[in-house]
Amino acid sequence: MRRFEGKAALITGAASGIGRATALRLAEEGAVVHGVDLDEAGLAETASQVQAAGGKMSASRHDLSKRDACFAAVESAQGSLGRLDVLGNIAGISRFHIFEELPEADWNLMLAVNLSAVLWTSQAALPHLVETRGAIVNAASVAGLIGQAYTVAYCATKGGVVQLTRALAMEYIERGVRVNAVAPGGVDTPMNRTMQFPKAMDWKLVKPYMGRRGMAQPGEIAAAIAYLASEEARFVHGAILSIDGGVAAG
Repeated sequence: MRRFEGKAALITGAASGIGRATALRLAEEGAVVHGVDLDEAGLAETASQVQAAGGKMSASRHDLSKRDACFAAVESAQGSLGRLDVLGNIAGISRFHIFEELPEADWNLMLAVNLSAVLWTSQAALPHLVETRGAIVNAASVAGLIGQAYTVAYCATKGGVVQLTRALAMEYIERGVRVNAVAPGGVDTPMNRTMQFPKAMDWKLVKPYMGRRGMAQPGEIAAAIAYLASEEARFVHGAILSIDGGVAAG
């Protein structure tokens, strides 16, 4: 499929995991891509893979925990690509804590990266997306739809992404832009493979959220993001698409 021929996409978190898979998927379907991340080496590897697949990708390093960097990321993408049709807000971090031991620094960082960055990057990109009648796809999580032990901060931020997505969809319902989100469960990414857990954590409380079908692959989430960003999803607006092997349905 070449659903993104002539289109330009900004993908945050493009250095690895779902962000990398999304950059690859959109590029393979014809988009020119601008990737943003803190990890310059990871961005270079993603760009190399995009090029090897016959696509085009530029990149820039930005710390999206800061508002000014979110605006700079959009400016970099617009400067490199010349237009903007898709914003994929994929960057995110996750950490487990015993709630009583949750440090202020970790709360502030997850709030900044997982939620505030989605808001500021969207705010910066929307004038361009209104012009192209483009699309925003946010990375929420099953943790934004159900409560999960030991991830209070992560659940709160991803729940915020869910409501931010819905609220933006309502505000822009008459302006041609589409705003949607995916809500993955466990995904086999570097972040999840290196996750650290509190020693005192009760695994019986966590087991229900692990699902009965194992983890998704990043490419499976990227495929859903590509659908939501494409014209095939013309009538999909304000939706939260669960991709969690049935966890949220239980």
